[in-house]
Amino acid sequence: MSVNINKWCFIVFGFATMLLSTTSVYAQTITDAGGQLLNISKPFSRIISLYGAHTENLFSLGLDEEIIGVTKGDDFPAGANDKKRFSYREDAEKFIAARPDLVLIRPMIAQAYPQLIAKLQLTGITVVSLQPTNMEDTYLYWQQLGLLTGRESQATEMVYNFQQELEAIKEKVALIPAEKRRRVYFEAIHRKMKTFAPSSMTMFVLSSAGGINVAIDANQVRNTNIANYGKERILSHAHEIDVFLAQVGVMNKIDRQQLLSEPGFSAIKAVREDQVYIVDEKLVSRPTLRLLEGIGGIAEILYPKLF
Repeated sequence: MSVNINKWCFIVFGFATMLLSTTSVYAQTITDAGGQLLNISKPFSRIISLYGAHTENLFSLGLDEEIIGVTKGDDFPAGANDKKRFSYREDAEKFIAARPDLVLIRPMIAQAYPQLIAKLQLTGITVVSLQPTNMEDTYLYWQQLGLLTGRESQATEMVYNFQQELEAIKEKVALIPAEKRRRVYFEAIHRKMKTFAPSSMTMFVLSSAGGINVAIDANQVRNTNIANYGKERILSHAHEIDVFLAQVGVMNKIDRQQLLSEPGFSAIKAVREDQVYIVDEKLVSRPTLRLLEGIGGIAEILYPKLF
């Protein structure tokens, strides 16, 4: 089986490389999350990143010198700690003084701070909004970062290597009979009892690790990774939730004890059997190579004898 997978990945890698090197329109044009069509005449080389995932991926592409600024919360990889700090809440003059040729944002920033974006663009600074919400879009997103920075081949290699490692995990998961797969509720935001959208990259992480999502009927919130659910619907699955996962981070400041003591949660099978786990949101909700770490970590939680 591994021979066939390697052959398939080699074909995909070769085709993507050929596409990038022979299709000049594709190599010079992208459309960002806001619908902006951008023609790239040359790679950007002075970049301010206002989203931690952008920062991490730019470093993965080998762009240490080209990154001149990151957000105040960026601490991975270690090189991010040496960069000047910026915030979308600050005045545009600070950005302009740094002389970037590209500022990378995400849709939330574009929607909440349009005046900042407009001021930057008026001075000739290119502002690009990117944020994938599922895994297929993540592969495209990595390629877009490669196109913006002249690192097309490195971006293609990122996709290739990710898929190779993912297939290795899936081969192990395939050994688990369907009837023995563990059923999981994955919490996104505790105070609002929200889970993740069935099509989100976080649920891709869960399914890749061999988990079955009990909240497959969750209602997606706009075009985001998040979905409404509510305590009543969670408790309707109480007897079948083998494992309760919750992301922890900026979006969900929660600890295990809060979950265990939540009124009504004692009815949940996973709570009764001490199968409640906290996972770092940066490993399951951000479109970076560390999603592999998240998949492996959850697989180990679900099937410790196999992983």
